Amino acid sequence: MVVKTAFRVIEIVELFAREKQPLALSEMARLLEMPVSSCLGLIRTLEEQGYMYETGRRQGYYPTGRLLAMAQVIAAHDPVLDRARPALEELRDGARETVLFGKFRDPSTVVYLEVLSAPQSIRYSAESGETRPAYANSMGRALLSTLAPEARRKLLAATPLAALTDATLTTPDAIEQELERSPARGWYGNLGESIPDLVGLAWPLRIGGEAYAISVAGPRYRLEPRIDEVAAMLRSACLAIEHKG
Repeated sequence: MVVKTAFRVIEIVELFAREKQPLALSEMARLLEMPVSSCLGLIRTLEEQGYMYETGRRQGYYPTGRLLAMAQVIAAHDPVLDRARPALEELRDGARETVLFGKFRDPSTVVYLEVLSAPQSIRYSAESGETRPAYANSMGRALLSTLAPEARRKLLAATPLAALTDATLTTPDAIEQELERSPARGWYGNLGESIPDLVGLAWPLRIGGEAYAISVAGPRYRLEPRIDEVAAMLRSACLAIEHKG
């Protein structure tokens, strides 16, 4: 169930993140495809609460710093990320590739909870909050491995397994076989299945009984020759987080 008003407020925040400039009321309403009157009501409420201000008469609206301040306070007190972040940073620095941390949003979809970008100009880029289909994602496969076999088979049978690239595995049997191979080799992978030149390695972990996963992703030419080395770092990071009190 989507609560329409809450959804619209999120859309407004994402709109400013995308446009990166003040927007007139009519322009916001057009871009959000909503009536001007409805848009005005939301903007007035955000303005009254200190989250939005008018940059000048008829010059448009823009979010205030209160939104950032609240987000920083929330992020600083996230108990899961607070526990995981030191190991994630160490993994990013050691692998020199983008490190992602996430969990299931639902059994067929992965949500990225944290993204630490690689310290290199050519790198895999993503943002916290983005989602990916689990079947063609290294983190998704690591998380799929934590499900009971029968539940996983039913899920894969009910999920549209579209080919994202020529390498994408698109049958439940092929994905099951890939999952069976993964523990022995020490990593769950995505070798060009979502983006042709991208490699992703992942491993699952549990925090407070909940399943999470960490992934290391980067250009194929750079990461594929280091798979065993990076996979060992990845598993160590997962163990460090699980054992952290």
